[in-house]
Amino acid sequence: MLPLRDTEEIETFPFITISLIVINSFIFAYGYFTAISTPNPDQYLASIYLKYGLVPTRVLSSPPFGLGYLTFITSIFLHGSWSHLIFNMLFLWIFGNNVEDYLGHFHFLIFYLLSGIFASLIQILTMGKSSVPVIGASGAIAGTMGAYFLLFPRSRIRTLVFIFFFITIIEIPAPVYLLIWFLSQLFEGLSNFGVASGIAFFAHIGGFIFGLFYALLIGKHAGRKRRYLYYI
Repeated sequence: MLPLRDTEEIETFPFITISLIVINSFIFAYGYFTAISTPNPDQYLASIYLKYGLVPTRVLSSPPFGLGYLTFITSIFLHGSWSHLIFNMLFLWIFGNNVEDYLGHFHFLIFYLLSGIFASLIQILTMGKSSVPVIGASGAIAGTMGAYFLLFPRSRIRTLVFIFFFITIIEIPAPVYLLIWFLSQLFEGLSNFGVASGIAFFAHIGGFIFGLFYALLIGKHAGRKRRYLYYI
């Protein structure tokens, strides 16, 4: 199920969401076109991912406040392929602009980065002493989706659905769509636990849970009031 847009209107221009999309796209495009101009593009990209990606063994061996901890931030802005980038940015646009509208611009930026950091921390705890770099904005975006789940319970998601050779567009209640997404990540994460799947499922899970709790504990105190909010 591919989300296309949501039905929730925004009242402020989402310049943080757009800025994040532009920055992520620029970083990937710059790295990609620089790589293909080198004799060995794969080796060049691998060196970038190792330097700026989140490598569990490096973080675990870093001294307190060491430079290795900066990769909790830098890794959020790296992507492994065009599809990785495009799908992440699509999800960021659909869910991010509303959460930014609710929280406020600067508040949303802090929340986004904290979501990414927490998601990466959960991923590290499940990977153990791995030297494989973790990259991508999906943990931070999952946090945004978790917050959206509580903040916009009446929203609906226009979704492209593939059923064998049949393709259609339907509207799904946002909580239903997000719950299906979360359960699929949980299922895949548990099914592939300890296996090098290439997808950081536990970063997605951790980010989503962080977003849920953030919206529950802090969302109701955000600067702009909304019409509805789930309380648990």
